[in-house]
Amino acid sequence: MSNISVVTEFILLGFAGPWKLQLLQAIIFIVIYLVALMGNGLVITVTSLDPCLHTPVYFFLRNLSVIDLCLISTVVPKTVVNSLTQSDSISFLGCIVQIFLVIFSGVTELFLLMAMSIDRYAAICHPLHYEVIMNRDTCVQMAAVCWLSGSLMSFIHTANTFSLSYCGLNKLQHFFCDIPQLLAISCSEHITSETVLILISAVLDLGCFICIIISYIYIFSAIRKIPSKQGQSKAYSTCLPHLTVVSLFLTTAFTGYLKPILGCKSFTDLILSAFYIMLPPSLNPFIYSLRNKAMKSGLEKFIIRKLLRKENIHIFC
Repeated sequence: MSNISVVTEFILLGFAGPWKLQLLQAIIFIVIYLVALMGNGLVITVTSLDPCLHTPVYFFLRNLSVIDLCLISTVVPKTVVNSLTQSDSISFLGCIVQIFLVIFSGVTELFLLMAMSIDRYAAICHPLHYEVIMNRDTCVQMAAVCWLSGSLMSFIHTANTFSLSYCGLNKLQHFFCDIPQLLAISCSEHITSETVLILISAVLDLGCFICIIISYIYIFSAIRKIPSKQGQSKAYSTCLPHLTVVSLFLTTAFTGYLKPILGCKSFTDLILSAFYIMLPPSLNPFIYSLRNKAMKSGLEKFIIRKLLRKENIHIFC
């Protein structure tokens, strides 16, 4: 622990290059961030204000939007500022906070996706008992477990990573602070514990993914029994995008974390990291919510309410 004070900041070399290239990267990141901000902000606002959307599925979607905003806001603003100012540094404390929030957001999101698959399983496979199975208390408890699991895993990984020594080398081959890159520059001789923790986490994440797959096997079996083709199509359109996002999120996250640990570094690692940091937060609102009829209806009510309020203010003035 005495050597930790030797390194006071880290240098992020992820997208280093000519000014024009960094400017282009900053513009792309800003556009994706604004899309995620607008989409998730709308989901949180509409599902909170519309009483018709106070159901389990939208409760979990609201939680997912909050954690998505946390995930993308932890990385993108700092990356954009570094690109525009041509400064690649991040303070030691900033690195700790970034790692904690990235792991917290990622783990919590995975558990929320698993909770959403359980909700879909209950809705499609046990429709008559759905309200009893997914009552308010159950939903709150499931969400609490998701958030607490993310906090616990994040605390363990962050504490273990920064209990190592960093003395001299401070350049990370990434655009944000990430554990595999920190392990690569640590001057501590004992990094095996964190490597083992990452592998254990990967196994747990894989277990969550297997649970999601099993729930969808039952869901698809139930969908095939629906007599109406329209009903089948509606059910598939709800479930398949969810499964696609989960697969994309886990595949890119696994590759981004395990490849550096196994000693395989390449520019594609940066792209994969960008995928799991930015694509789920920007795509989730559109895949899960904004193309949904109930969400569209809630959004229309919200817009009409806003317009009427402005009209009343204008008339009053």
